[in-house]
Amino acid sequence: MIEGSAGSPGVRQAGQTPRLRSLRTGALLPGEQPAIRALMDAAFGSGEEAFSDEDWAHSIGGLHFVLDLDDEIVSHASVVERELHIGDRVLRTGYVEAVATAPGLERRGFGTLVMEAAAAHIRETYQLGALGTGRHHFYERMGWLTWAGPAFVQMPGGPRRMPDDEGYILVLRTPTSPPFELTESITCEWRPGDVW
Repeated sequence: MIEGSAGSPGVRQAGQTPRLRSLRTGALLPGEQPAIRALMDAAFGSGEEAFSDEDWAHSIGGLHFVLDLDDEIVSHASVVERELHIGDRVLRTGYVEAVATAPGLERRGFGTLVMEAAAAHIRETYQLGALGTGRHHFYERMGWLTWAGPAFVQMPGGPRRMPDDEGYILVLRTPTSPPFELTESITCEWRPGDVW
């Protein structure tokens, strides 16, 4: 995960102009998927917080926001479509995955640039934005809201509460979001690895 601000002086340095691109997984150039995966591994490190193969699988198949600096990918976020339920309402959701900035380049605004672009895409395309994180401040300053209600995952036998994920889910209202309270229940579909 990353933190940064678009107004940081490091966003533009002498001889370095960041280039922000948005493209579907299939449109990534040869070598870019491995480069993004290597960025995730470097940013998340090893141990409990390591970026797993399941995390990688969750991040592909949608729209990637890639920031290059001198032809090197230094920051990334992806938005994939998911179906979330708030109470009994089904919402087409842009779910943010694989947000990272290269170690040593944090706090220069790169992460903010990719997340602002991702949020603009979500607002234009989806009924809701959502993500799971332990770094709320970075996202909250861009308008994301911490979900305060119970979290569930839809299983074959019915919804199962996920108390360990509660407090880590953030949402972004869009122009097409139905009215909802942050204290309502929220449910996602099951998937391998982290469901949220």
